[in-house]
Amino acid sequence: MNIDFIQNEIAPLRQQLKSHKLYKKLETIDDIKVFTEDHVFAVWDFMSLLKFLQRELTCVSIPWIPRKNSKLAQFVNEITLAEESDVNLYGEVKSHFEMYLEAMQNFDADLSKINSLLTHISQTNSIKKALEITEIPGPVKKFVEFTFDIIDSNDAHKVAAAFTFGREDLIPDMFIQIINETNKKESFKDFLYYLNRHIELDGDSHGPLSLEMIIELCGEDDQKWKEVLATAKQALEARISLWDYIANNISNSKLEKQ
Repeated sequence: MNIDFIQNEIAPLRQQLKSHKLYKKLETIDDIKVFTEDHVFAVWDFMSLLKFLQRELTCVSIPWIPRKNSKLAQFVNEITLAEESDVNLYGEVKSHFEMYLEAMQNFDADLSKINSLLTHISQTNSIKKALEITEIPGPVKKFVEFTFDIIDSNDAHKVAAAFTFGREDLIPDMFIQIINETNKKESFKDFLYYLNRHIELDGDSHGPLSLEMIIELCGEDDQKWKEVLATAKQALEARISLWDYIANNISNSKLEKQ
C-alpha cells in the first residue's frame, strides 16, 4: 500500500465533499453567519491536530535533539507559525482562530457556544467533560469528538492522516465571491481578510509535504498504511456529516424566517 493507493481509495469521498450541497446553500450573509457558528468548532479543533504533529515531528522537549527529517519539522513549524501567530488586518498578531472569532463578531454571528466550550475547557482541563456540559449541536460535538479520539490514539500516522486528508480547503474563493456580491459590507472585511490569508498561505509545497509526512511516518509498515486509509476515510466521512448538518441547519433557518 502507498500514497497513490490511499488517494485512489478516498477519491469518491473527496468528490462527495467537493460537490456537497452545502456550497449552494450559502446565498446570503445570514447563511454565512449560520455556517460560521457551526464551522468555528472545526477551525478550533484543527489546532490540536497541528499541535500534536508539532510535538511529534519537531523537538519541544529539553534537552533539544534534532529530528531526523528537518524538512517535515520545517513544514509543521511553518504552518504553526501562520496558524498561531499571523498578522490580522490591523497589523496585530493573532491566531487564525482568533481572526475567525473577530470576523464572526463583526457580522453579529453567535459566539456563545464556542466561547462556552473554551471556558469549560479552562475550568475542567478536560475536553471530554467540557463537551458533556457545553450546549453544542450533536453533529458538531460528534465531529470534535472524532478529532480528539484520533489525537487520543497517540498514533502520529493516524493524526497525520486526519490532518492531511480530512482538513480540505473550504473553497475560500467561493466565499469571497459571495461576500463581494453583498457590496463588500464593512462588517465582512475581517472575514474577507481571513479568507485571503488562507489563499495566500496555501502554497504549492504544503500538499506534497503533507503526503511526505504520511510516507515518513508509515515507512514499510503495512499495518500503519491500513490505519492511515481507515482514518482518512473516517475523517472525510466526519466532515461530510458535519456539512450535511450545517446545510440542513441553513435550510431550517431560512424556513424560520419566512
